[in-house]
Amino acid sequence: MLNKKNNIILIIIFFIILLSIISALIIEYVLDHKPCGLCLYERIPYFLSVLLMIKIFFFKKYEKITLLILFLIFMISTLLAFYHFGIEQSFFDESFVCNVESQLKILSKESLLKELNKNIVSCKDVTFRILGLSLAAINTILSVVLSIIFLKLFFNYGSSSTSQYK
Repeated sequence: MLNKKNNIILIIIFFIILLSIISALIIEYVLDHKPCGLCLYERIPYFLSVLLMIKIFFFKKYEKITLLILFLIFMISTLLAFYHFGIEQSFFDESFVCNVESQLKILSKESLLKELNKNIVSCKDVTFRILGLSLAAINTILSVVLSIIFLKLFFNYGSSSTSQYK
């Protein structure tokens, strides 16, 4: 069972994750910065984590395994975000998800016109920055931090020690 301090940490994380999702949606729909394919995939771990955290808050069964799953989700999120950051920095080549040129080569003229009207965004293009960092860089950092926190919560599950985060 999670102790009171761990529950407070989970509530804070829950609101940070919700803020991240809401921020991404505001940047996309209000500020009109279109996301690339990887940006959309990078949202999936956040949506999954919201569901799993709601499960922890309302159903006290399998809390420890849920914390482990949350750790794994954010490890995957870290890898995905780092890969996206690497594409932005030209460390890696664009994948098929991102590669606009390869997608456009296989289309007919009619399909090509439809796709061009969709304003496809390349994963290399950084359309929005916060404090000089791309959203992929920020997501990489946040995902690493959340992975570490969920791993600590997993290993400290059931512990009533007050010195576990010193």
